[in-house]
Order: sequence, then structure tokens, then C-alpha cells
Amino acid sequence: MPAQQKKVIFCIAGVLSFACALGIAAAIGTQLWIKGKILCKTGALLVNATGPELEKFIGEIRYGLFYGERVRQCGLGGRPFRFSFFPDLLKIIPASIHVSVILFCTVLIVFALVGTGFFMYNAFGNPYETLHGPVGLYLWSFISCSCSCLIMILFSSEVKIHHLSEKIANYKEGSFIFKTHDEQFQDSFWIILVCSLVHFLNVLLIRLAGFEFPFSKSKESETTTTTGAVDLMY
Repeated sequence: MPAQQKKVIFCIAGVLSFACALGIAAAIGTQLWIKGKILCKTGALLVNATGPELEKFIGEIRYGLFYGERVRQCGLGGRPFRFSFFPDLLKIIPASIHVSVILFCTVLIVFALVGTGFFMYNAFGNPYETLHGPVGLYLWSFISCSCSCLIMILFSSEVKIHHLSEKIANYKEGSFIFKTHDEQFQDSFWIILVCSLVHFLNVLLIRLAGFEFPFSKSKESETTTTTGAVDLMY
């Protein structure tokens, strides 16, 4: 492939990687990860609420990685509350999973920025055939894509398996029990999915630029060596 086309491809990949870093940094600071509805089960059972009456006992909740807000509905009108994960909710949530999500988000930003730098260096500089060159580009893209997948898996398990919304809703609720009525992933979560797809696309762009996958090159060299050894035997 001509050098000019390689430069264009690496520039595109670098811009995409930088856009991912910015998107993730913005997503971390928002409360647009989960939005749901919380049912005041105790209040609904007391009055045997059904149909339209049940709406009086359904509040809302939305949160991100650091803070959120909920509207408590138990038949007497909505009461808004704001909450913070640190340090308020650390005792009731799966803290190790939640901290891991934040940690992998940080790692993802770092490697997306590192990948941006290396893509630009390969576009305008003279890279070596080491981590500065195609091997490094494959490595940073693979790590970024893996981190994105881990973030989605960990956060999904925290919400769906460990019932994060219910734990938040029942925080400091003595006599009332709240259950999740409905919950959906929001924009910030889907940004992570988009970033994982972008980093996978970057891997394809590297291949499109004419650079073999690192392991395929070693396999080809092994095949050539074996063939040469067989020829010498005959």
C-alpha cells in the first residue's frame, strides 16, 4: 500500500482512538449509566394497589459510577433524593466490582490515548519494528478493546446479578421494601460498547494498511524454517 494511504489510515485510527478517550472520560462523570423504575412493594401491598393505582408507588432512579438520584414514591407524592457511591454506599454495594469498573475505565482512557500517540507516530514518524510500530498498534488496540469488554461485563453483572438498583433504593429504608420494576442501560454504558467496536475497527485498519497480525508472521517464519530444514535433509 502507498505510504500516503497508510498515513491517512493511521490518522483516521488515531482520531477514532482519541474520540474514544474523550467519550469515556465524559461518560465516567455522568449519571447516565442506568435509568429505572423502583416499586415501593410495602406500600403497594398495604393498599392492594393494581393498575393505575400502582403508578403512585413507582418511583425513578438513575445513576452513574459516582453519584445518582432517585424519586421515592410510596403513595404520598414523590420525594427526590441524591446519593453518592463514595463513601455512602460502599457497605451495601459490591465495592470490588464497582471499583474495578472505574479502574478499567481509567486504564481504557490511558491506553486509548497511548494508542492515539502511536497511530500518529506511525503516520508521521519513522517507527521501529517493535512496540513503536505495528506490533505496538495491535497491542494497544487489543488492550483497549479487552478493557471495554471487561467494563461492560463487570457493570452488567453488578446491575443485573447483584441487583445494584434495589440495594441503592433500600439504603436506609427501615420499614419499606423497594423492588426493581424496570431498568435500562443508558448512553454512557453504550459509549463503552461503541469504543470497543472502534478499537476492533482500528485492528482491521492496521491490517488494511498492510501489516500482518503479529502471530501470523511468526507462524509463516516457522513454516519457512521447517520447509528449509526438510529441503536440507533431502
